[in-house]
Amino acid sequence: MKRRTLVLGGAAIVASTVAAVAIWPRRHITVAARTFDWKATDFLSGGTKSVALEKLPAPLFRSRPNCVVTSAQTLGPCHVNAIPVRQDVSEGKAGLPLRLAVRIVHAADCRPVERADIEIWHTDHRGIYSGREAANMCTLGDAEAISGLAFRGRQLTDAEGQASFLTAYPGWYKGRTPHVHCRILADGKELLVSQIYFDDALSDIIYGEHPDYLGRPARDTRNDEDGIIPEDAADHIFDFEKLDGGALSATITIGLSS
Repeated sequence: MKRRTLVLGGAAIVASTVAAVAIWPRRHITVAARTFDWKATDFLSGGTKSVALEKLPAPLFRSRPNCVVTSAQTLGPCHVNAIPVRQDVSEGKAGLPLRLAVRIVHAADCRPVERADIEIWHTDHRGIYSGREAANMCTLGDAEAISGLAFRGRQLTDAEGQASFLTAYPGWYKGRTPHVHCRILADGKELLVSQIYFDDALSDIIYGEHPDYLGRPARDTRNDEDGIIPEDAADHIFDFEKLDGGALSATITIGLSS
C-alpha cells in the first residue's frame, strides 16, 4: 500500500500587537505547519473535467482530529438561496481541481454528525462569486457569473460525518484572504455558519505559477492581514494532500458546539 502524506495547513496563531489599519480592529499572524515541496505544474489545470471523484482515494483526515468548536463567522453578502445538492460544483469552470472533504463532529466527544446538510460556496479562479442573488460586489457584474451557480453546492454527511465536493482552488479578491464559506443545518435548524482558509504558502505557489491563475495582480490580503479570520485559525485552515493524477485534496474537521 502506498504511503500517503497529509500536510497540515495551520499550526498556531499569535496575536499581534500591531493594530489593523483596515476597518477591523485586530490582526493575527498565521504560522504554517511546514512549507510545501510542490510546484504548481504538479497539478492539473482547466478545472475538474478530467477528474472523477469516485476514482480518487478516500479523503485523508488527521488521525487525531481537531475536535474543537469551529468559530461562527459572517454569512456575508455573497450567499444565495436554492443551492442544488451535488458533488461537482465547478460547472465546467477553470481552475486547479480540488477535492474538498469535510468531517462534521460534535466537538465535545468527536462523534460524527450524520445527515448534516452542509452547503459550501467560494469564488472562481478570478476571485468572482456566482449567483443572481449575490451582491454586485460579489459578482462584479460579470454576466457569466451572475447566470450560474458555479462553486456552490450542498450535500448530506454520511455515517462518518463526511461529505466530499469536487471544485477548484478559489481565487483571491480585494480585502480578503482565500477562503471557503460553509453553512451547516440539521433538521432544518442552522447549526453553524463559518469560513475555512488556505495556507498562505500554498496560495503563493498556486497564484504565482499555476496557468489558470496567472495574469492577475498580486493579492493584497494574506492570512495575517485578514480581519475576519478567527484567532484560533489553526483549526480553520485546510490540511492538504497532493493526489496522483494532478488533483489537490483539502480536508477539515468541523466541530459543532451542539
